[in-house]
Amino acid sequence: MNKYHISFTLVMALWLSSCREILEPKPIDILADQFVLNEAKDVQTVRLGAYAAFRSTAAPKVIVGDFTADYIQHNGTFTDYQELGNKQITSANGVAGALWGAVFNTIYVCNFLIEKLPTVPGVREADRKSVTAEARYLRGMANFIGATTFGGIPKVTTTDIDANKVIAKASKEEILASALADFQAALTDLPEGNATQGRSVFAGYATKGAARAALARYYLYQKQWTEAENYATLVINSGNYELVNYIDIVAEDFNNESIFEVGYTASDDPGTSAFGLNNLLVGRREVIPSNQYISQLITRDAGERQQTVSFDFNEQGGGDNGWRVDKYGTPDEDNNNIVIFRLGEMYLIRAEARAQQGRVTGTNGALSDINVLRTRAGKNLANDQKPLLVTAASQSEALLIIERERLYELSFEGHRWYDLVRTGRAQVVMSAFSPNWTQKYELWPIPQTEIQRNPSLVGQQNPGY
Repeated sequence: MNKYHISFTLVMALWLSSCREILEPKPIDILADQFVLNEAKDVQTVRLGAYAAFRSTAAPKVIVGDFTADYIQHNGTFTDYQELGNKQITSANGVAGALWGAVFNTIYVCNFLIEKLPTVPGVREADRKSVTAEARYLRGMANFIGATTFGGIPKVTTTDIDANKVIAKASKEEILASALADFQAALTDLPEGNATQGRSVFAGYATKGAARAALARYYLYQKQWTEAENYATLVINSGNYELVNYIDIVAEDFNNESIFEVGYTASDDPGTSAFGLNNLLVGRREVIPSNQYISQLITRDAGERQQTVSFDFNEQGGGDNGWRVDKYGTPDEDNNNIVIFRLGEMYLIRAEARAQQGRVTGTNGALSDINVLRTRAGKNLANDQKPLLVTAASQSEALLIIERERLYELSFEGHRWYDLVRTGRAQVVMSAFSPNWTQKYELWPIPQTEIQRNPSLVGQQNPGY
């Protein structure tokens, strides 16, 4: 029997009575005889293992995307989140280690599937194609997250552990090109996931809709506006997804707007992990919504999207403003999943792509898509409380409206820092928010433990760390 090993970094956080965060023992390599793929019945186990590995990227990616930016202020005692709140991030930050490890765990398991599936006897050709497509999709997502967070990262394409331990950084552009190739290849063989079969059946797995959504986001980040618009339109026009009441986005898993989301059980719920969103945002209140963020969100134009947060007078006092994020619940609640793609983002991608092409007003203009979301955000409000529809704006005004609309619509789904960096707005916005902000924070640091383990990464740290 051939067994294949996964090498990954395990960071164990001990929660001590002093409420200080201690990383002990130091990160170590673990070799786990986790997957066997010798016959057809093994395929489902390894397939689910790939989704489980990718699931581990979700909470750290939300933390990177929203805690790095201007959405939060530190309210607790943990060093990792103090660094994020104070904008003094170091290469020892545990979130960086967690995301890096999850990215490469995902890539490894996907490589394992891609390498081994062609040789496994008894697997139906249709299943071989669809599972390979899923593996390429998840690998593409992992590489996209890695490249947009850390810049250049090692390009890992095999399961040869000895070789993988000494791979140097590839350029960000090379990693993104690899992600694009995976998305395009996956699109061919992924299932459609149509609405008549029940949207929620498919939201936990990769589908053509999820691949098109990934391509829409990819092209938006690459400033390829025509392609971003086209792929967002394919998702919007597919009929496979629908805009739901905004409270359902906050309070319900696998609602009909969801294109792709990662689901959890009580044993692996992110609310109970060292990087658990519910624990950080609600239980411990380690971080809280920043005063600046609250002042931006609690406005008429946000409408029902204000339901992302809630206020508790009893929590107010000292440096605690009493606000909390409600999007991530506990294991026994129906909102503990993390959304990767949903329909609302596709309207925002299309709006931005249209504005960048100079199409601001009219039926096929950017403001039309913004008004679709504003109409949804006022659906259950009195007329004098509904968000105002936008009828005219210059191109530059429209782009700022879209930036604000993304704050309303996508808060605490892991987008803000990535948005500010890709639009070139990070320095202006973040230097006004924190005197500690410097340009180096437009990339996250390669975890110091990874540089210590991989000699080919020595001297390859991102600038300023």
